[in-house]
Amino acid sequence: MQRRTSAGLRCRYNSSLSLQRDKQYSGGRELHVRDVPLPSSSQVAQETVSPLQQYYKLVESGTLRTDDHQERIIKKLQRLHNDLVRYEPPNISHTPASNSLAAQISRLFTRQLGASPVVSVENVPKGLYLYGDVGTGKTMLMDLFYNTLPPHIKRKRRVHFHAFMIDVHKRVHAMKAKLGARGGDPIEPVARDLAQEAYVLCFDEFQVTDIADAMVLRQLFEKLIHYGVVCVITSNRHPDELYKNGIQRQSFIPCIELLKERLEVTDLDSGTDYRRIPRTLSHVYYDPITPENRAEFDKIFKAFTSHADEPLVRNRKLHVWGREILVPESTDSVAKFNFLDLCGKPMSAADYIEITKNFGTIFVTDVPKMSLSQKDMARRFITFIDACYESKTKLFVLSEAPIYQIFSDDPNAKGSEISDHMRSVMDDLGLSSDIIGTSSMFTGDEELFAFARCCSRLVQMGSKEWAETAGAR
Repeated sequence: MQRRTSAGLRCRYNSSLSLQRDKQYSGGRELHVRDVPLPSSSQVAQETVSPLQQYYKLVESGTLRTDDHQERIIKKLQRLHNDLVRYEPPNISHTPASNSLAAQISRLFTRQLGASPVVSVENVPKGLYLYGDVGTGKTMLMDLFYNTLPPHIKRKRRVHFHAFMIDVHKRVHAMKAKLGARGGDPIEPVARDLAQEAYVLCFDEFQVTDIADAMVLRQLFEKLIHYGVVCVITSNRHPDELYKNGIQRQSFIPCIELLKERLEVTDLDSGTDYRRIPRTLSHVYYDPITPENRAEFDKIFKAFTSHADEPLVRNRKLHVWGREILVPESTDSVAKFNFLDLCGKPMSAADYIEITKNFGTIFVTDVPKMSLSQKDMARRFITFIDACYESKTKLFVLSEAPIYQIFSDDPNAKGSEISDHMRSVMDDLGLSSDIIGTSSMFTGDEELFAFARCCSRLVQMGSKEWAETAGAR
């Protein structure tokens, strides 16, 4: 079986291979393709190939199609690969976090030595910051680089940036508790621990939308670089566009300048627009909420759960950071929520990540058409859709209005005209107002982008290809 995905990628399915999670565009929408037969890092390590060699192998085998733009980027990653072959990262000792006398003396000397970084930044290989439109192959190239890192590099990590920041905030919280009432800088020991674990960090989908993230990142990146950490980052935005309308953005500017100084910033502008290819949608979204649609929706849920390895469980408990999440109905792989159970409560990204980690297929009923008074629920729903998308979750929805239009205004309402900025965002994502309508609920740049991206992902997740490939765990 063959099909073409973004940037000329042709997927050949082979269940015997260890298939890597990748993000590409397929027929007009961004798609996490689990079935791209890119070799795992262990497979590549045995062959000791470089990124450029592996790229040419994939082109030669027909797995990838020649793309001058991607080839330009892989050559930059090859440069970084060569630098890392010769790079000797510093040995990082552990700094006690307790309030014992020994720990206080250790931290005192650490602070005194802090003026001199553990390693001179000039000796740290320059990383890569790769930005560009969704679907151009950024993640695929970063994963190819990661999987071909020299075998001797054991301290490495590849992570979605959203998950990374959740991890960082948990570590900072725990470190503050360890430091106790006398306090101290929690970022320093967290950065030290991260550097101990990995001196090559690959971040996918770097974005900054939260002031808490912005304030942590400003210190964190500086300390990571001083500990000899090398970063490869993919993003939809140039560093100058990060956190553009955020609160206290001026305080985040030093972080932007550091990224531009310590990483080579380059764009991936693939010449092929795969977003315009028409797609056939499968029937996974049901509207309006009628007895007939509800009966059909419940019928599908019953079909999924009747073949599960475990019987249907009511009010299953998941645990996230010491809190409980109740799952109204579930088996070992399928869950069903009412919209209010999912988004009507103060749920976080960590909650939704835990839910999608546990269930490969999720049913959501009674999704309302949301107005400005329900903005908090709309934000949570967007976060939930992002979590489903990142984990390649199969999604079924019963909604009051077409799922793409649950945020849209009354078309006859005054002031429902699409702003120029929104038109630009929609055009970047290959969306039209005919599909998603218009919304005055979201105003800031980051909110508009998140809203439009959510609509784009909902369209993608309603596709036949998504329905056929999603949900596996």
